[in-house]
Amino acid sequence: MDTIASLFSFITWPVSWVIVQFHTLYGAIFGDDTGWAWGLSIVSLVVLIRICLIPLFVKQIKSTRNMQVLQPKMKAIQERYKSDKQRQSEEMMKLYKETGTNPLSSCLPILAQSPFFFALYHVLSAIASGKTIGVIDQPLLDSARQAHIFGAPLAAKFMDSEATVRALGASLTDVRVVTAVMIVMMSASQFFTQRQLMTKNVDLTVKTPYMQQQKMLMYIFPVIFAVMGINFPVGVLVYWLTTNVWTMGQQMYVINQNPTPGSKAQDHYLGRLLKSVTAHGEVRGRTKRNTVKRIVSKGSDRNDIERKFITGLAKLGFAAQEDGTLIKSDTALAESESGAAQRRQQPKRQTKAQRQTGAAQQAGAKDTDSTESGSKTSLQKPDASQDDKPKPAGKPASGSSRQAKSGQRKGPQRPKHPSKK
Repeated sequence: MDTIASLFSFITWPVSWVIVQFHTLYGAIFGDDTGWAWGLSIVSLVVLIRICLIPLFVKQIKSTRNMQVLQPKMKAIQERYKSDKQRQSEEMMKLYKETGTNPLSSCLPILAQSPFFFALYHVLSAIASGKTIGVIDQPLLDSARQAHIFGAPLAAKFMDSEATVRALGASLTDVRVVTAVMIVMMSASQFFTQRQLMTKNVDLTVKTPYMQQQKMLMYIFPVIFAVMGINFPVGVLVYWLTTNVWTMGQQMYVINQNPTPGSKAQDHYLGRLLKSVTAHGEVRGRTKRNTVKRIVSKGSDRNDIERKFITGLAKLGFAAQEDGTLIKSDTALAESESGAAQRRQQPKRQTKAQRQTGAAQQAGAKDTDSTESGSKTSLQKPDASQDDKPKPAGKPASGSSRQAKSGQRKGPQRPKHPSKK
């Protein structure tokens, strides 16, 4: 870790300068040698860095969503050119270029933070060794070595020996308890951040391997942080815990205000927006109007959640416009009511027992009708005119065919030859 941190020694001077400026501010409030002054200086350094990285965070969100949408197409390319890796890479790059997606954008915030993280590690390691670094001169070095956060020195580590910790003016038990608690909090915040991303802000209609990868990272990242955390100084743990909490809060805000289409978060967001329209009769806020504008522009490509929202507006008598505003529309209300009436008029689906009972009743009714018709036929008087009608000559009576012997030809018989009489 020290070797890697030395590679970013060129940025230690700006990092140490920022920490010293914040320490001057907090030292006037809490005291120069207190852990609050130095700890809050590190926290303020994190906040300053993360504010500067907000544009990269926005790009990360867009890239992550585009990657989710492109997963089915990427999988189709992999299956089509699985025997030609070069053609597969070319088609992938072509797809990224057409859609304006950069796979590395999802890693930009972490990559941008890395120099500051290692520079801070380098500064704290120098403080633990009693060496001046950057703008931290000897008086500031002595002040930083005296600073304790809940009894743990700023430069102490979980794996430090008892002699090293004693030289910093603390006990090994205090150092290990404080660092263990901070490592657990750091890992838990990382897990919760990834979990809320997977459970609330993922398009549930798209089932891709990307979702499985994210689910694996949800369990792997906290373990990695826990293993690496035992080698981090207390000041670096403060830095990393602060950046995790910032990421969690920032992501929570994005999920609530700009959720991924097709996710549970979008369903909750549009539900809240519909309640706001019900209460105020309009879409309030530029962000909300932009949301309605995007939904209207999709047309027939809307997902089920967005169609549900448009239907809810129609029931309230509103029609969404292309600019994100709403207008009163009696047509939309009438169409909504007629659709509801048609749904109410549809017959209810019967259970299996009800269908069997109905079939048995119909069969019984048919048997009754056939019995009644047969009895009426038998009681009718035969037509005398038909019985009195003379039968044509040469045709046997109808009863003769039924009385013929077995094997004898039925119907009119041919006369025998005179020689056979």
